[in-house]
Amino acid sequence: MRRVVVRVALAVVAVSAIGTLWLYDRITALEVEQITGDVHVLFGAGGNVGVLATGAGAVIVDTLTFRSQGVRVRERAEELGRGPVQAVLNTHYHQDHTHGNLGFAAGTRIVAAARTLDYLRHFDAAYWEEGAEEMLPNELVSDVHELSIGSKTVRSFHLGRGHTGGDLVVLFVEDRVLHSGDLLFNGLYPLVDLEGGGSLAAWIETLDRVLELDFDHVIPGHGPVAGREAIEGFQRFLLEVWRVGQAAAAQGLSLDEMLAGASLTSDAGYAPGGLPPFVVFERDDVLRQAWEEATGSVVALDVPTTEAP
Repeated sequence: MRRVVVRVALAVVAVSAIGTLWLYDRITALEVEQITGDVHVLFGAGGNVGVLATGAGAVIVDTLTFRSQGVRVRERAEELGRGPVQAVLNTHYHQDHTHGNLGFAAGTRIVAAARTLDYLRHFDAAYWEEGAEEMLPNELVSDVHELSIGSKTVRSFHLGRGHTGGDLVVLFVEDRVLHSGDLLFNGLYPLVDLEGGGSLAAWIETLDRVLELDFDHVIPGHGPVAGREAIEGFQRFLLEVWRVGQAAAAQGLSLDEMLAGASLTSDAGYAPGGLPPFVVFERDDVLRQAWEEATGSVVALDVPTTEAP
């Protein structure tokens, strides 16, 4: 009996060690894909990171989930960008796009929508205490913002609500590459952050404005790099989901009744979104959020507003 107990204990230790190693590898690993001569994307545990080489250093869009990842992103970006980091842009407030900010030097130029700063201070205040507040966005966008660094132009747009109430898209003008943030989950089920100002109805219209921009390639918040057609296909999916939610609300259906009868055709090949296996967004989650918005059962929280200069 004692031998069995010892073997079980050793097995538990081994599994725990393997799990720890797997988690460490998952957190620290970065994959790199080149899109143009001066634009790369870094894939890791969190939202996709865009890196632009400007001739005067690197511009980075989003910073992943942990401070340690932010350090790795900064180091890798300085290699790919052939110089020091000149600016960081955060596409929205969620931690898998912002918590890596702490891996950058104090005084770094950090650009985000004004509403993103509001949400960081309201929903995520504990993370940004005790000195970390200096890595919050310090250059705020109300509609359009432009950086001219080296030979490159970086143009940012807050075109409306969608995934959150503070979504920013970033255009690397000369390279014709758009970083959409989480306004595009490419081939993945998304989150609609209703409490954080998100809206399916608004998201569909916001993507119309995104598609008016001049770009060839898009770095999604999650999923592989794609072209304009990925945004168009994702918009069709959102529209179908929203119509299901609207119809359920009009008929007075409960959430369970709606889920039992819901039929979608635009999500063929979609995989769970989020950060599997820790946080997972699946088909029923998006349908639930559509029902919650259409019935008014979940609404945006009242978060104080900061005006961009």
